[in-house]
Amino acid sequence: MPKQTVLKQILIWRAKHISKKQFVYLLSIIIGFTAGMGAVVLKNLTHFIQHLLEAKLIKNYHHAFYFLFPILGLTLVYLGIKYIIRNKVSHGIPSTLYAISKRKAIMKPFQMFGSILTAPLTVGFGGSVGLEGPTVATGAALGSNIARMFHMNQTTRTLLVGCAAAGAMSSIFKAPIAAIIFAIEVFSLDLTIASMLPLLLASLSAILTSQFFFGDDVILPFRIEDKFYLSDAPFYILLGVIAAFISIYFTEVYDRIQKLFDSLKSPIKKLIVGGTGIGLLVYLIPPLYGEGFDVINNLIVGNPEKALENNIFGLDLSNIWNVVLLLIALMLFKIVASALTFGAGGVGGIFAPTLFMGSIMGFCLSKIINHSGILSTPLSESNFTLVGMSGLLAGVLHAPLTAIFLIAELTGGYELFVPLMLTSTISFSITKYFKPHSVYNMELGRKGELITHDKDHAVLTLMDIDRVIETNFIVLYPKMTLEEIIQKAVKKSKRNIYPVIDKESKKLEGIILLDDLRSIMFDQSLYKEVTASDLMQKPPKVINLDKDKMTDIMKKFQDSSAWNLPVKKDGKYYGFITKSKLLTSYRRQLINLQAES
Repeated sequence: MPKQTVLKQILIWRAKHISKKQFVYLLSIIIGFTAGMGAVVLKNLTHFIQHLLEAKLIKNYHHAFYFLFPILGLTLVYLGIKYIIRNKVSHGIPSTLYAISKRKAIMKPFQMFGSILTAPLTVGFGGSVGLEGPTVATGAALGSNIARMFHMNQTTRTLLVGCAAAGAMSSIFKAPIAAIIFAIEVFSLDLTIASMLPLLLASLSAILTSQFFFGDDVILPFRIEDKFYLSDAPFYILLGVIAAFISIYFTEVYDRIQKLFDSLKSPIKKLIVGGTGIGLLVYLIPPLYGEGFDVINNLIVGNPEKALENNIFGLDLSNIWNVVLLLIALMLFKIVASALTFGAGGVGGIFAPTLFMGSIMGFCLSKIINHSGILSTPLSESNFTLVGMSGLLAGVLHAPLTAIFLIAELTGGYELFVPLMLTSTISFSITKYFKPHSVYNMELGRKGELITHDKDHAVLTLMDIDRVIETNFIVLYPKMTLEEIIQKAVKKSKRNIYPVIDKESKKLEGIILLDDLRSIMFDQSLYKEVTASDLMQKPPKVINLDKDKMTDIMKKFQDSSAWNLPVKKDGKYYGFITKSKLLTSYRRQLINLQAES
């Protein structure tokens, strides 16, 4: 039986026997399972490559492989994208946010496997990025395409993409509650009963899938041992402030390096510059190799020397200040290494680098305070390491609730809820003031294409500008006489406004309203004397299709009180937007957005 026929039979059966709500619940379970499987495949492939290379070649042969492997891995990624995938594999979570904001939650089929092929090569060969972003992108693409296959509308597609993201995070970290909060915070999903149950089902389905394949194995195998004391609160406040400024540093360095690589148009140049840069950094600072969870775990259990052993500088690790100095350098260079990996064409995520830097930040602060002799009772270095991760996650990702619940779930550390909340809130608040958009969404945010929890803004963002532009206006030229205007435009047009454009450049010169013609249109003595240039007036506002966002367009209508505004594209006249069509489109989008609420 043909595929289309089978699918049609399933859809007919579903319509007869299962309500739409129940079917969404079923799909969320399936999508949670597929997202979990995606995480399993990505993680296993990456760890297989790392074990094969690090264990066999680097340890048994030569340290110089630290320099060669990242370059080789990035080259394989470049060849895979060019000759196998044949489409650009964008960074995981930003590409998913773009799909939600501007593509009606539609993700292309190649995105279901693109990250699975490229992320393990990037990270396994030493690229200094994480697997969380590619895992979320893979799950989101699976969710989007499954939703499309069963003809789900845009709102349901968006919800199922969020379910996939929750499933991916749940599977990776085995933190189902944090995964749900992540989907709500990062993807700006509405927290309603209609969305909550599918997210729960997807997160549960994914973590069961992960448990089946990985058992009780977790990324951070640690349980809280030290209690939180109220006297430590000022130091957690200080940690929050430091986390904010490290978050700003993280975002600024990442942004500047990405802009630098954007100026290199050739992918080969990007590969050479980025590959050489990351290879050199990993050779000089081996702990930058890969995700870095080994370093995090060593810090949590109070064993930083193991994370820094065989350092190329030959510093004495029995001296605590040497350890702190090396760790701070490691923290500052981690984002440089990550940005170089992305710039060279690598595929990965920033979640792991953020946890990496946050753990070092928290550990170093507590270590410095403890060895300064200002306290009679030392601070818990493991607690500060954990809370440091939360603080940096809150600042870099602009997701404080995700940061709090993730660390709490990973470590069973609900006793640390107060310091987690304190540090994360301070870090997020300060970072948000200086950096309005997170690393995930700063490009979309600058363009005004980011979905937020602001319902009005979300509706405007989801609206398609091209669909509200009308082009069936009869154009006039400056030298056309009144007679020509009446014969060629007024008699033939159903509109009451006429654009006047330059015949050569096609630039908009002005507009003529039917009201401007009423008093003279029957005076034949003026037919040859009056021209369009005499009658035209400057439009109250002009919409620039290349720059204006939908929010800008709405504001121009509001400020001008106009009913029709001309549109230009590439400096040329393009058409008109009418207020009635704009408001109709807005109302329709609002209804669609609320349909599942």
